Amino acid sequence: MSVSSLFELRGKVALVTGGAQGIGGAAAEILAEAGANILLLGRQIDTLQQQAERLAKFGVATHCIRCDVGNAHQVRDAAEQAIAAFGHVDILVNNAGIIRRAPAAEYLLEDWQAVLDTNLTGAFLLTQLIGKTMVERGGGKIINIASLLSFSGGMNVVAYTASKSALAGITRSFANEWGKHGVNVNAIAPGYIRTQATAALQNDPQRYQALLSRIPAGRWGEPGDLQGPILFLASAASNYVNGHILTVDGGWMAA
Repeated sequence: MSVSSLFELRGKVALVTGGAQGIGGAAAEILAEAGANILLLGRQIDTLQQQAERLAKFGVATHCIRCDVGNAHQVRDAAEQAIAAFGHVDILVNNAGIIRRAPAAEYLLEDWQAVLDTNLTGAFLLTQLIGKTMVERGGGKIINIASLLSFSGGMNVVAYTASKSALAGITRSFANEWGKHGVNVNAIAPGYIRTQATAALQNDPQRYQALLSRIPAGRWGEPGDLQGPILFLASAASNYVNGHILTVDGGWMAA
C-alpha cells in the first residue's frame, strides 16, 4: 500500500462531535482535507454551518446535526440522522466535552452529573449506536478524545477527571469486543491545548506558567497539533492499532 493510500479517506464518512471549533474543528478539517464527507454534530447549529462553509474548500459533502451530547434522547435522534444522511458512518470522533471547576469538597452534584452525561455517557451511547453499524458493515474507526486526566487527578476538576478516566477504560473495552469485526477503537489524550476549555488556565498567569514549565516541548499545544494523530487513527495506517490511548502532550507524561 502506498503512502498516499494509507491516509486516503475519499468516499469515507466521518462524524465529529463538537466539530465546529477547537480540537473538534481541527479534526473535521483534516478529515475533510483527506477526502472524507463530514457530519458535524453540536449544540449550536449556526456555528456548525459556519464550519461547514469553511470545509467546502475541500470539495466534500457536509451535514450538520444539532445535538446536545449530554441528552440521551438527542443522541439517539442524532445517530439516526447521521446514518440517514449518508447511509453509513466510517469514522466517529467523540470530541464533545465540558468542564466545570470547583474544589472536590464543594463540587455540586448537578455539575458532576452534567459533566458525566456529556463526556462519558454521550460518548458511550454514540459509540454504541454508530459502532454497531460499523460491526455490521465489517469495519470502522472510532476515536475518543480523552485527556492527560485519564492518567492523573488534576485539581478542581473531579468530574472531568472521572469522565476522562472512564472514557479511556471504555475505549479499551469496546476495542476488545469489536477488534475482531474490523472496528478499531482508540483514544487521543491531549496535553494542554489552547482551546476555550482551557481558557481559565490560560488566563491565570501563575497556573499557566507552572504548567508551561513542565512541558518539555516548551509550549502549549494548538488544536492543529492533534490533526496528524487523528488522521492516523482514522485511516488505514492504523489498521493494527486497537485499544490504545495516544498521548499528544509535548512530552508532559515523560517529564
